[in-house]
Amino acid sequence: MSSLRLLAPVALLALMVWFLMTMDLVPLWQALSRVSLGPLLAGLALVQLQIWLSALRWRFTAARLGQRIALSRAIGDYYLASLLNQSLPGGMAGDALRAYRQRQAGPGGWKVPAKAVLFERLSGQVAFFLLALAGLAFWPSMIADAVPRVSPVSLALGLLLLAVICALSLAFARRFAWGSGLADDLARTFLHQRAWMVQLGLSLIIVASYGATFFIASQAVGAALPLVALVTIIPQALLAMLIPAGLGGWGTREAAAMALWPLLDATPTEGLAASLVYGALSLAGALPGLAMLLRPVRGGGA
Repeated sequence: MSSLRLLAPVALLALMVWFLMTMDLVPLWQALSRVSLGPLLAGLALVQLQIWLSALRWRFTAARLGQRIALSRAIGDYYLASLLNQSLPGGMAGDALRAYRQRQAGPGGWKVPAKAVLFERLSGQVAFFLLALAGLAFWPSMIADAVPRVSPVSLALGLLLLAVICALSLAFARRFAWGSGLADDLARTFLHQRAWMVQLGLSLIIVASYGATFFIASQAVGAALPLVALVTIIPQALLAMLIPAGLGGWGTREAAAMALWPLLDATPTEGLAASLVYGALSLAGALPGLAMLLRPVRGGGA
């Protein structure tokens, strides 16, 4: 299993690099040149919504575990975490920093802040998987129509992506049952006093905003996807960011988009362009996090 987690992302990135080296880059520049100011502003607005709602979800999750975080602090730290997650290897450095900056917010040191961050991210991933599962009903007809149009390289990328996501999900599930009292913490966070309604509601809105941003990015580069993309290829492309390779999902997301966009009559180049625009919007939208680097770390969650 450890060998698969190491080799599969490397193979995925190698296939993408080979594809880029053999493709004509002129269509890519043409697709990127189509992007106008309107879609960029809409995408940036959605990124702000994502970060603010994610900060609220984190604050709610921490409160369920007995940790108080001031709203302004939660939003600021989430901006910084989002920026670092997209800029550093692994895609989780920002989450680790969130927990570290809250280590003096209450008794127990880093354990409660770490659980709050982990559970908050888990809430989002559950919503992603629910959305992906909802789209399963559309996949049989999509694949039947698209297989004759998909190149062997794109098909190989898609199959490898699916295998890696499955392997990582199994590995995470095996290692998640750590620590005493974890079941009680999970129950307080997600079940008691109808907490699941808040968690699910916030997470579904956040996931929908991720999908809408990607959808707008695709439309902006000329790949006019049908609405079914919001529950099929877009969630799969976003889930590819969970693969621990590259910088914060850069690379794996683009490889997934090149493999998946042809399933809906778009080209691999348009998928690549859409993913690059999505990544640029997400990164630019998190730039206010730079201000948090100058803010001192204080205890008490304030």
